[in-house]
Amino acid sequence: MTHRHSPIRVAINGYGNLGKAVEQAVQAAEDMELVAVFTRRDPATVKPQFCEAVAVSDAPQWRDKIDVCVLCGGSATDLADQGPEFAALFNTVDSFDTHAKIPEYFAAVDAAADAEGHLSVISTGWDPGLFSLARIIAQSALPDGKTYTFWGRGVSQGHSDAIRRIEGVETAIQYTVPVEENSKRIRAGEELELTTREQHTRECFVVAADGADRERIEREIVTMPNYFADYDTTVHFISREEFDRDHTGMPHGGEVIRSGHTAGGARQVVSFGLTLESNPQFTGAFATATARAVARLAREGRTGAMTVFDIAPAYYSPLSAEELRSQLL
Repeated sequence: MTHRHSPIRVAINGYGNLGKAVEQAVQAAEDMELVAVFTRRDPATVKPQFCEAVAVSDAPQWRDKIDVCVLCGGSATDLADQGPEFAALFNTVDSFDTHAKIPEYFAAVDAAADAEGHLSVISTGWDPGLFSLARIIAQSALPDGKTYTFWGRGVSQGHSDAIRRIEGVETAIQYTVPVEENSKRIRAGEELELTTREQHTRECFVVAADGADRERIEREIVTMPNYFADYDTTVHFISREEFDRDHTGMPHGGEVIRSGHTAGGARQVVSFGLTLESNPQFTGAFATATARAVARLAREGRTGAMTVFDIAPAYYSPLSAEELRSQLL
């Protein structure tokens, strides 16, 4: 497997926090170049730093000019349609993160990509993504045990986006907060049976539009399936000034813990953690590394949909196989 080719031509669909993070990551990668940002907005109002903005309706005209398109829309409303649609046009990467719907989403993207001879990697980022890898490796090494995933305290982009889609919400942010008492017990080696509600709480800060029905907004948040219904959720309504002062950062992080026993009976605890000052920047950075993997795998003739489980780690790296062996093995 050689890693020396002309620059990988990357496009971005969607120019929000994640799209801007991918833009920066591509610009920092010596083996990539950004060629277009697709947008649903008027392209004249969108100002990418390193390429042109293109109306999303014109995306089909770019089929032969792009090696990989990174889809940066939200999972709540965008990617269910955009994933299969763009997989029919390009090789793609996305960060679809509604865990309960991943099987059906995978099937839809797989069919669309395979029909057109394209390759699409879904659900990249850190969870799903890196944390998924930590879970599969730890579970394979310690089949006798339990895996726990704790997120936060930090901003969930997907959950924040889901709140912002509610009628009457001007802007909002959601913090995922681990139940610290239980995470400490697991790190100490206890094996607990924890419900979703016993692992995390969710805290929402919402700026409501003038005259909006706050009771309805709160009810829609706390009962939202796949996002809030299974958690103890607190909703705070705050002013725009307070939001801008206290809630514009995007920190996040978390930990995957596998607690179990090896066959000889010894207790073993495996943990993998992240502490992120900027959730979108890190997610964008990993999506960009995944775009490198997609371009390489597509050159080898792979088509359909894949996940992080299907990609050898060497494909993510700009280093050659020889360099990886000498520097990182």
